[in-house]
Amino acid sequence: MNLLSAENLTKSYGLKTLFSNLSFGIAEGEKIGLIGINGTGKSTLLKVLAGVEHPDQGEVIIGNAVRVAYLPQNPDFDDEATVLEQIFKNNEPSGTNTWQAESEAKTILTRLGIYDFDAIIGTLSGGQRKRVALAGALLDPADLLILDEPTNHIDNETVAWLEQYLNRRRGALVMITHDRYFLDRVVNRIIELENGRLYSYPGNYSKYLELKLERHQQERSAELKRLNILRNELKWIKRGARARTTKQKARIDRFERLRDEAPVIKSDKMEVSVGAARLGKKVVALEGISKSFSGVKFIDNFSYTFLRDARVGVIGPNGIGKSTLLKIIAGSLEPDSGLVDRGPTVRVGVFSQETREMDQSLRVIQYIREQAEYITTADGKLISAAQMLERFLFPPELQWTPVEKLSGGEKRRLYLLRVLMGSPNVLLLDEPTNDLDIETLTILEDYLDDFPGVVVVVSHDRYFLDRVANEILDFTAGGRIMHYLGNYSDYLVLAKTRLTEDDPARDKVPEKKTPGRTGGDISGKPSENAAKWKSRPLKFSFKEEREFEQIDDIISGVEEELRVVKDKINHAGSDYVLLQELAGQQQRLEERLDDLLERWAYLNELAEEIQRHK
Repeated sequence: MNLLSAENLTKSYGLKTLFSNLSFGIAEGEKIGLIGINGTGKSTLLKVLAGVEHPDQGEVIIGNAVRVAYLPQNPDFDDEATVLEQIFKNNEPSGTNTWQAESEAKTILTRLGIYDFDAIIGTLSGGQRKRVALAGALLDPADLLILDEPTNHIDNETVAWLEQYLNRRRGALVMITHDRYFLDRVVNRIIELENGRLYSYPGNYSKYLELKLERHQQERSAELKRLNILRNELKWIKRGARARTTKQKARIDRFERLRDEAPVIKSDKMEVSVGAARLGKKVVALEGISKSFSGVKFIDNFSYTFLRDARVGVIGPNGIGKSTLLKIIAGSLEPDSGLVDRGPTVRVGVFSQETREMDQSLRVIQYIREQAEYITTADGKLISAAQMLERFLFPPELQWTPVEKLSGGEKRRLYLLRVLMGSPNVLLLDEPTNDLDIETLTILEDYLDDFPGVVVVVSHDRYFLDRVANEILDFTAGGRIMHYLGNYSDYLVLAKTRLTEDDPARDKVPEKKTPGRTGGDISGKPSENAAKWKSRPLKFSFKEEREFEQIDDIISGVEEELRVVKDKINHAGSDYVLLQELAGQQQRLEERLDDLLERWAYLNELAEEIQRHK
């Protein structure tokens, strides 16, 4: 049954039609990813579905008693409210469950990196405010959750937690996100908004790529067939058809129809071939740099030398100093101590998180021409600002549009072009994946493959880091920065190994397993005969029989521990250290409970099978 049905939706802004006659439904349990190039109307479509905007034509039909929750890209806030007051502004809990609702809110806020529940919204950063808004949306007991870029402004660990939360959450989901790993692990349907039309693909992001390739191959085959028929009809027309008989008139009509059916050839890719200024042997060397703010050390005695073709990913929790490092490399911020040695040929290009420095009154082409009228491409040719704009999906009719009229994603794409127009040879990217569509990211990744210089990227996008980086700098507490060779996936393995090697009690801690899948005992430690359990006689072992007798009580005990931890979180106030410790305890207990429930299911299925064979 559909929770929501959209029928013949059409929406325009000025002379631009974003989409036309869209019809689709959202069923119970569906988790949908909405993708498409920036400026095609994705956010507008979500607003229409949420009832925030009305379509020019068509209607959205929502089932009786269906509750919809919506997280926009730029939520509205009460700057005078506290964090908890903002959370419950549109979803006030009833008196009977106020304590439970506040406890759950504090748990989710803690997992999103918000620890001061009494902080005033107006004092928070933009990223913190967005995370408060996300917490509010997640807490809403909605049947349909609509999220616009929920992974922006949260770090890798929090994105991983959000994946698990949304996978466990009941109810339907529609979201816009550029995070391809997130799409792959959360959604079961992709809808793509392309040239005003909507294409639906069952499955996750990987399946979407396969199905889209098939669709394009079919479209190319159909177009070749159409052109072949058109070619034959053209020969007949050129021989001088007499349009007197009905049959001849029909052939002329057929030719004109085939000619008019020619598809609009519109590139859906951003082609980049920007050259870079020559880079000498000496690039950038950091020697013992340190930086503190208000007595808090963000970088402590860090040394690193960037090689000419370095591809460095910078990771760590929000607010730990990653952007500070980029500013020091760029020269816009001086370290408290230490030396930054830049080579004489270094030309730095900075793509920062914010685009506030953009002059909104400028036309699109004026904004680019301020940086450069012409640039030299990688193959040595001159290319104009107007031509580069077309390659960046800004056609001639859009180039004279004021910057303020662009969507958030279009502004980010324009800002990226301006950075590249400066022909940098050291490229510093601070959260480049925020608000950029997947198509633009894919082309940017391809561009960086051939970029003849240094790339340093701060990002929480795991896919982007896997695709681009071959070294990782990991910010940890106290200003320490750890160095790892490899991409983000390599880092996860190496970091776990390093953590284990640094733990003096490592030999006493068994590796975590999934008991239901390994045939191990309740502790998670695999038994010696785990691989052979299927081939033995169908009966409980002595150990399994004891487990079967005890597991219900053990599960009840863990559930009680979890309740106690949640209660402590609720009463922890603004003790940030305690809140982080309790959040860690809660995560470990939840993982423990998941393992126990899997083991419980295994033992009960085995018990039923034994009964059937008696």
